[in-house]
Amino acid sequence: MSSTRMYRHGVLEAEGFPVDELSERLRDQDVTVWVDLCGPSQADLVEIADELGLHELAVEDALHPHERPKLDRYDTHCFLSAYAVRLDGPSGELVTSELSAFLTRQALVTVRADDRFDMGVVTARWDESPQLAGNGVGFLAHGLLDAVVDSHFEAVQALDDHIEELEDLLFSDHPDSRDMQRRALELRKSLVLLRRVVLPMREVVNALMRHEQVNDSMMPYYQDVYDHVLRATEWTESLRETVATIRETQLNIQSNRLNLIMKKVTGWAAIIAVPTAITGFYGQNVPYPGYDQPWGFWVSTVAILLVSGGLYALFKRRDWL
Repeated sequence: MSSTRMYRHGVLEAEGFPVDELSERLRDQDVTVWVDLCGPSQADLVEIADELGLHELAVEDALHPHERPKLDRYDTHCFLSAYAVRLDGPSGELVTSELSAFLTRQALVTVRADDRFDMGVVTARWDESPQLAGNGVGFLAHGLLDAVVDSHFEAVQALDDHIEELEDLLFSDHPDSRDMQRRALELRKSLVLLRRVVLPMREVVNALMRHEQVNDSMMPYYQDVYDHVLRATEWTESLRETVATIRETQLNIQSNRLNLIMKKVTGWAAIIAVPTAITGFYGQNVPYPGYDQPWGFWVSTVAILLVSGGLYALFKRRDWL
């Protein structure tokens, strides 16, 4: 599957034309072309590489998944690798969509392994700013990066909401410790993956800002994207620390609750030990004061009530029960 667009002097003149017409359309020096390849075969990508003079190493990186976000410079073009992300709400799992792009003087070629990332979001951004289309490939690359970085922001915001829910459950009256532990580990895993995606984007955007395709007109827009990358990175680091703090707090709360239970059990054990000791004394098989006398029974009963009641009042006043 492929999508195409052609701009001339910043005006959209054609879209949806066959990829075979790419070389012919690029003969006009005033033309800027975008080509999107979704799930291309090696032959499809090699054909475009031959037409645009793309480096074989860049083509190899575009065909192999799980590349690190980066910007590689070659003599006639640049190769961009990035990841758009999306957080699955019910599971809290982070879903990534790998993107590759070739930036030449007149063309932007994007490559996707599948359609998990909607390129319609990117084209909509281009259509929202037609006054910038005259900036050529720098304009097209900005729309792509802006959509990718916005997906990072949306994922961080969604993770922040999940973490707030986890914080609310932390101090509930009857927390489910196993469920909280599972959710905390899932969020931590998603944040680690998000950090791997977001952190290298600082270098990518910074390097692209120094590219010759980014002129002075587009520089403020790239600076805005760079600021968003920094904010997303800082937010991700903050959330990682928050999840670690939640986990530590959960363990401390469990330890405090266990100590409270042990304190109460120990207090009741001390109270129960009193009647056990007294009845044991009056249960001897040898004569003792009050042996075989009614008053001996009443003395033991009163002693049990007084001592047990005194211990209960003492423990209650000290908040041991």
